[in-house]
Amino acid sequence: MISQLPKWVEFGAFVLALIAGCVNAIGLLGFEHQSVSHLSGTATLLGTELLTQSFQKVLHLLGILLSFLGGASIAGFLLHGSTLRLGRHYDTALTLEFILLCISSWLLISGSFYGHFLASAACGLQNALATTYSGAIIRTTHVTGIVTDLAWMFHQQQ
Repeated sequence: MISQLPKWVEFGAFVLALIAGCVNAIGLLGFEHQSVSHLSGTATLLGTELLTQSFQKVLHLLGILLSFLGGASIAGFLLHGSTLRLGRHYDTALTLEFILLCISSWLLISGSFYGHFLASAACGLQNALATTYSGAIIRTTHVTGIVTDLAWMFHQQQ
């Protein structure tokens, strides 16, 4: 276990958390004012919407949760392991996150709610990436961690 994180890891975690906060602000300003990176609130909204039987809202919130899981699964597929090692596809994961966020921005600017799903997938990918190189010390999207850990464990068993 690392007793003190290297400065470059601390700086990287700060930048990734800043990006996640910006992405989450977009979600809060959009559909039902719910987040796309802080899944506890989204899961709570999903539970309340199940009771009100609003099928469209239920599908949207479920899509956000599943998109986050999908993004975390992509990171698990790309990174194969729980320690920082040179040669892993960190650059590929960050490039994919960038692409997801760019497409998400374009969709949201165009008025499409599908941008929320891509933004959530980017957050899941980023959270799993940060978890792999920090040993779960850093969670850049403030997610409870269960969804990320489920996706990660799925790919560890393969």
